[in-house]
Amino acid sequence: MSVVVQPLIPRTPFGLPTGSIRGVISILICAFFWVVLLWPHGHPARVVLAHFFLLGLVLMAFASHPLENDGESAPFLPWLLRLIFVGGSLGIVAIAWYQDPQELQERLTPEADEVRTWWIPYLACTFGGFFVALTVRFLMGKRNHVFMTLRAWLSVVAMVMLALEIAAVIALASSQDKSTEWLHYWDCVELAIVSAYFGTRA
Repeated sequence: MSVVVQPLIPRTPFGLPTGSIRGVISILICAFFWVVLLWPHGHPARVVLAHFFLLGLVLMAFASHPLENDGESAPFLPWLLRLIFVGGSLGIVAIAWYQDPQELQERLTPEADEVRTWWIPYLACTFGGFFVALTVRFLMGKRNHVFMTLRAWLSVVAMVMLALEIAAVIALASSQDKSTEWLHYWDCVELAIVSAYFGTRA
């Protein structure tokens, strides 16, 4: 009597099609830029350096998984999220350029002091999180139950942290208190977690 072994179906967070979580995270990351670029004209607002590292992760994910569906029969949602990511970004950049090209450039230029102080910690957190997660994926196997659970939790924590930072960016831009030192440490943790999730999906 032969035993038929059913292949293990990958479990995706929230039961969404493969690529959907990366799409949601990509939109959340782009939302940082959208908020800054759409901030009222004349008010000080600037994209922080960590968000460019996050955007780099998104672009790497798009380049490395252009057509992946991992067996999904209905990949409409991931493509819809990609359309929002690309179309929304192009539209908002066009609006900001039309309103004031000079201000657009200023808002997309990180502060020099931040670049000098934080680019090495940000780079270390990004590569560290990515390669640690990639190593765990290699050792455990991408269809291991424990690994899939870990990946799902990483995605949830990443989305929560990104959403909370968007709220913090809006609050700080509206506040008279411009102290943002704590935000740099938050960004370090956020970069490690988001890059770790992308590492599990590499």
